[in-house]
Amino acid sequence: MTTIAQLIAVNIDCAEPRKLAEFYAAVFGCEVQYAEDDYAAVGDGTMTIYFQRNPDRTPAVWPGPDKQFHLDVRVPDVEQAVKDYLELGATRPDFQPGGHWVVLADPEGHLFCVCPPQQ
Repeated sequence: MTTIAQLIAVNIDCAEPRKLAEFYAAVFGCEVQYAEDDYAAVGDGTMTIYFQRNPDRTPAVWPGPDKQFHLDVRVPDVEQAVKDYLELGATRPDFQPGGHWVVLADPEGHLFCVCPPQQ
C-alpha cells in the first residue's frame, strides 16, 4: 500500500517574497504569518503558501508550454474579484481561454484563475 501524504503547503519562487505574501494575504483574506526578505508565508490555519526568494526566476509566457502550475481561486463574484485583484497589482493577460473564469497574473507573473461559485 502507498503511504498517504497530507499536503501542508505550496511553495512559490519569486523575487520579492514579502510583497507577494502581502498580495496573496489580501486575495485570501488571511494574515502574513511570516515575512523576511528571503522567505514569507500566508495562511489561514488550513492552507499555507510559502514564498521563497529566487531573483533569477522569470515568468512563463502565457499562453505557452513553460507554465508549470497555476492556482484556482473561487469567488462569489468574478467581475468584482478581478477588479479588486487588478487594483492590488495583478494583471490580466490578453489570452483568455474562455469559460466562466478569468486568468490573471500576480505581481510577479504567476498565473491564477478566478472562478465563480460552484453551480
